[in-house]
Amino acid sequence: MSRNLPVLIAIVAVIGLLSVYFNSLSDQEEQFTINYKDREAVRAGRVLYADNCASCHGKRLEGEPNWRSRNADGSLPAPPHTEEGHTWHHPDFALFQTVKYGGQSDSSIGFVSNMPAYEEILTDKEIHDILAFIKGNWPANIQAGHDAMNKRIMEQ
Repeated sequence: MSRNLPVLIAIVAVIGLLSVYFNSLSDQEEQFTINYKDREAVRAGRVLYADNCASCHGKRLEGEPNWRSRNADGSLPAPPHTEEGHTWHHPDFALFQTVKYGGQSDSSIGFVSNMPAYEEILTDKEIHDILAFIKGNWPANIQAGHDAMNKRIMEQ
């Protein structure tokens, strides 16, 4: 039993940290809702995307070739931001966090991401605008599903 005690303590600590993290999300998520229906935000986001994201994610949001196959360093190529990718599988707040703090910031153990952090490069509003541009290009059914997912998360 004494050998398992450190493992048990670590598990309880991780559960505690995750609980604090997820309980704090609901307040922050409202602040980070992607307003893809705001034409001004989408227009600004288009320019910002071209300047900051298109070199990896493609001018037409198409991502890099073979984006599901790992690179030699274990990372994955930049995914598309179209319905073909997985961007819409993540809630607004997680997308914001990934752009602001980089892909490695919330990646699981053993996952390698080359997505850089834009915290020192873009303002929060600029990040929102880029995400509005991306989401504004999704088909209506994907947008609606993404909105529903965000609503479910915020109701928890």
